[in-house]
Amino acid sequence: MNTTTSELSNPDGPKTDWLDVVRQNVANLRFGSVQITVHDGRVTQIESIEKTRFVAARDEGGQGQK
Repeated sequence: MNTTTSELSNPDGPKTDWLDVVRQNVANLRFGSVQITVHDGRVTQIESIEKTRFVAARDEGGQGQK
């Protein structure tokens, strides 16, 4: 599981629009979640959690089949 936190403002550059960051994080995910943290009515943090899913192999030995 990968976790990424995006900085919303850069002291050396212009402020990034939080909605653009959310859109980018959602577009880059296949399975996972994007969490938005708000303090005093302002978005202060965006966190992406990416999950990797594995499909369970079916039992080919006939056990459990009728």
